[in-house]
Amino acid sequence: MSIAIIVEGKNDKSRLRRLLTEDIIIVCTFGSLNTDRLEELKKRIGTCDVYLFTDNDPSGKKIRAILRDTFPDAEQIYTRRGYAGVEGTPDEYLIQQLEKAGLEEFIIYPPIIPTFEKF
Repeated sequence: MSIAIIVEGKNDKSRLRRLLTEDIIIVCTFGSLNTDRLEELKKRIGTCDVYLFTDNDPSGKKIRAILRDTFPDAEQIYTRRGYAGVEGTPDEYLIQQLEKAGLEEFIIYPPIIPTFEKF
């Protein structure tokens, strides 16, 4: 099973790339979507299972609506309102959302740094 996540921009892509294995394809809309760009996305994604992960702002919601029409079977992943988009979302919350979407086998979990307490 191949998986593709569609995000808005290259910063979103690089943010997610740090947290996901190379098995996951991450593609960018680079902002506005026209017919040519949508066709290019469809070709690039092919038969992959699609996940939409756009910002929770008016622009991101507009892009998500267009992508939802183009990829009606796509799973939706959301970032919390108040975060500066996908790129400004803390890793912990991104991981939580990726787990909620069922992608835990593809997540690269950050190493746990032990804390030392004084006794």
